[in-house]
This record gives sequence, C-alpha cells and structure tokens, in this order.
Amino acid sequence: MDKGQSLNRWEGYTDWRNRPALRGRHGGVTAAFFVLVVEVMENLAYLANASNLVLYLSKFMHFSPSSSANTVTNFMGTAFLLAILGGFLSDSYLTTYYIYLISATTELLGLLMLTIQAHIPSLKPPVCTSVNRNVSCEEVERGKAVMLYVGLYLVALGVGGIKGSLPPHGAEQFDEHTPHGRKQRSTFFNYYVFSLACGALIAVTFVVWIEDNKGWQWGFGIATASILLSIPIFLLGSATYRIKTPTGSPITTIFKVLTAATYKCWIARKAKNAVNNMSRIQSNSTEISENEERVKRNEEIPTYSKNLKFLNRALEATPSPTWLHCTINQVEEVKSVIKILPIFMSTIMLNCCLAQLSTFSVQQASTMNTKIGSFRISPASLPVFPVLFILILAPVYNHIINPFFMKLTNTEMGITTLQRIGTGLVLSIIAMAVAALVEMKRKSVATQSGLMDSTKPLPITFLWVALQYLFLGSADLFSLAGMMDFFFTEAPFNMRSLATSLSWASLAMGYYLSSVLVELVNCVTGTFSHTPWLYGSNLNHYHLERFYWFMSILSGLNFLHYLFWARRYNYKTSGPENQKEIQMPNVSSDV
Repeated sequence: MDKGQSLNRWEGYTDWRNRPALRGRHGGVTAAFFVLVVEVMENLAYLANASNLVLYLSKFMHFSPSSSANTVTNFMGTAFLLAILGGFLSDSYLTTYYIYLISATTELLGLLMLTIQAHIPSLKPPVCTSVNRNVSCEEVERGKAVMLYVGLYLVALGVGGIKGSLPPHGAEQFDEHTPHGRKQRSTFFNYYVFSLACGALIAVTFVVWIEDNKGWQWGFGIATASILLSIPIFLLGSATYRIKTPTGSPITTIFKVLTAATYKCWIARKAKNAVNNMSRIQSNSTEISENEERVKRNEEIPTYSKNLKFLNRALEATPSPTWLHCTINQVEEVKSVIKILPIFMSTIMLNCCLAQLSTFSVQQASTMNTKIGSFRISPASLPVFPVLFILILAPVYNHIINPFFMKLTNTEMGITTLQRIGTGLVLSIIAMAVAALVEMKRKSVATQSGLMDSTKPLPITFLWVALQYLFLGSADLFSLAGMMDFFFTEAPFNMRSLATSLSWASLAMGYYLSSVLVELVNCVTGTFSHTPWLYGSNLNHYHLERFYWFMSILSGLNFLHYLFWARRYNYKTSGPENQKEIQMPNVSSDV
C-alpha cells in the first residue's frame, strides 16, 4: 500500500477481509443502506411471530391468558437482553460483521424448529373438545413444551445477537468527526426505527393474516425464509463496510477501574493516609500509545474530570499490583459508562408500557368486534396503527420537525437525544391513561350487553384499542432512536456496541418488569379480595383498567426520576458542540 493510501485509512477500522479500511471506499450511506434493508427482513421474521405469539400459545398450545402473556414477555425480554451479549462480543473478540452472520444462522435454526412443530399435529396438544358448551383443552405435554421453548429461545439468542450488532454496525459507517457525518449518523438511527416499522408492517398484516387463515406453519415458514434471505443481502454489502476492530473486553476495563479504585481507597484508609494523591497521576507507555491512537482519530486526549471522584483513586500512585495500574483514558471511559446508566434505568418503565402492545392489548382486541365492513382484522394486526404512524412520523421528523428546531436553536442537531427520550416518556404516560379509559369503556359495553361471561365478540369496535397503540408507537419512535443515538455517541469508542445494546436491554427489562408487575399485582390484590386483578380465563373479569392506571402513575413517577438525571447530565466534551448548547437546563452536578 502506498503512502497516499496509508494516509487515507480509517484508523481503528478494517474491511471484511481484515485489511485497513479506506476513506471513500468503505463506509458511507451505501454501506448503511444494506444494514437498513437487512433490518427490515430481520424484524419481519421476529415480529411475524412475536406479535401473534400470545394467541398461538393460548389457542394452540393451551396456555392460560396470563401464562401466555408472561411467556411472551419473557421470550421478548430474553431476546432483547441477549443484545448485551451480542454487543459485548462485537466490541471484545469478534466484529459486528461476524456476530450478525452467526446470530442470523442461530435464529434460522430456531424458526425451523417452530415451523416443524406448527406443521406436524403430533407435536402439538390435541384440539380442544366441546361438550355441553363446556370447552375442554389438554395442557401441552412436557416434551412438546421443551421443543417449543428450545425453538423460541434459539430465536431469542439470534435476535439478541442481531440487535446487539446491526445498529452499531450501521452507525459505524459514518465519520463522527465532521458535522455532516454526525448528522448522517443521527439520521441513520431515525431510519433504523423506520426500517423496524417497515418489517413490522409486513409482519402484522400479511404474515399475521397467513397465520390466522392458512396456518401457523406458513407464518413460521415466511419468517424462516425472510431471515434466510437477509443473510446473502447482508453479504452483498461486504465490500462497502468499514468494521471497527475489536479492542478487548470493555467489561474487563470497567472491573479493573472499579477494583483499582476500591483497593487503593482501602489501602489509603488502612495506612491512615486519606490525602488526595491526584498530583501523582501515573503515566505509562500504554496510555501514551492510546493517546497517539486518539490523535490519529482526531479525538481529544482526555484529562481526568472531577466528577465521580471516587474513580480518580484508581489513578493514585499507591503501591498496588501491576494489573491494577489504570490510565486516565480507562478511568474516563468507565465514568462515561456510569454516567449514562441513570438514563438507561429511567427508560425501563417506558418499555414496560410498550410490552402491553404484545400482551393484554392484543387480548383486549380479541374480545371486541374486529371487522371493518365485511373484512375481519386479526387482533394481532393492531400494531399496524403505531407502525403506520412511525412510517409517517419518521420522515416528517427527519425532514420537517428537526430542521425547524435546528433553525430555531441555531444548532447542529436541533433536538437533543435526551429531549427525544423525554418526549417518549411523556407519551407513554398518556398512552397508559388512554388504555385505562378504553378498557373501562370496553367493560361497560360488556356489562350492558350481558356478555361478561361469554366468549362472543363484544359490540364495540377494536379500533378503540388503536388509540393506545398510536401513543405508544410515537413513544417508541422518539425513545428508541434517541436511546440508540445517545448511548452510541456518549459511550467510549471501544464500548459502543455494548452501550448501544443498552437500548435493547432496556426493552428486555421492561418486558421482565411487566411480568413481575402482573405477578406482584395479583399477589397483592389477591390478599385483599377473593379474586386478583389479573387472574382467570376470561379477560372480562380482569380489572385491567386498574392495572393500566397503576402503570400510568408509575410512568409519571419515572418521568420525574428521568428529569432529575437528564437536567444534570453533561454531554461529552468531544461530542457535538450543539448538544452542550441546548441540553436540558439546570446546574450540572457530579453524576
């Protein structure tokens, strides 16, 4: 390679053959486009099953409504939580490129198992029988349940790896050291959510209709074909990708700094010498080498900050084992991670609200009139409403709303990432309040029509439930794109895949929290009354409206918690200057 090509390298990046990535040849919009197309197909495969899974489990596998809801939330929660593993491996040992290929293959195997089980009657419980209007259903046998769970959690493992590797892989295609590159990266995250919605639109309309009218084996088959086709499409873009070189375990760095700070604090106290030794900061060849690499990438060489002062103890010249010697870079990287954790924790409740889209909201709609004219709509197709809204709002936000705020604030990004996340939190509060009001109306109709104990559809259109979907869909657009952009931008360079996967981990914990809240509410309410709020086989006997009001109140308290941290957060000084200019007002503090 000649000297000109050497100067034109993307430092810290390679191509898919592990050769140095070159400016003008690798990265850019074309490379990111392949990622967006692949995400459409991957999300189609995932949501084709997840959106309708609660009905498959209850009607074909004979789970109870609450068991079906918890199984779905646990499955989806596990899938998103495993994104942490995908992000960790991408940063540490493999690359986002190879993690995607491995994960897609794993998801393919899981979908094949589910397709086979749905196709062969002997692998499912017998069809329910009806005697004197009493419906009898046999519970799923242990062996058949094992096959179901193995298939589901292979899918979850594959989905987690993809979610943890594909978004950072796309975001890494843009040069963050130029205003245009930063704007392109923000646009990428916006259109990444748009791509999620495109895949979801096909999943909750066409594929759900196939599942309800042609059989679940066809639905699983379409999902299998979709994820299979996404692999060669991803490979077609190989020549255009720039791929971040793994730099070792970021988890190791975090534990090293925390251990060093704790150890040196203990040594100082033991020696009765609590004097701050920050004037004796270590400097070694490792740190000098890291700083040279930062200069090549046009990054600032960090100086130690005064916030999270406890971690600065890791830099003291206290006698300690060699493996506990830390650099300023390492300490500041760990501080960056710790500072974003309160924001991460504040988004979990929002995703707990989003979990209702796949569980109780679908079951609500299944008890209502799902016809529009002479055409019957599957309850699992309800997510089409937030999906359509996202498909409209994403381009409007990117080309109209945000440019307006850019001119209004005279800044590079217009609306900051924290403001986007906060908007999503507010919309989730409204969504849960609307859901409670809709459920009150639904039960009122059930009482007036004398159908409280019946399984017949209620004389009320399911479009009422679409209202809560619209608010939650809007919340998802603002929060998910904002979270991914925030975590990717604010995280250290060598922890970006892991940090971006926090967006999906938040979703996972939201789904788990939903399951915990259902059990907790049943446990508490069961001690004060004969019947818990969310118990039984008939949704009309549930006090779902009370649960939704409870969720709305919790979301409101969570928003206050978010404001506490967001108003005190300082964006990275090496990040876009505009973010510093319009961050949520108030005095900064030691986060």
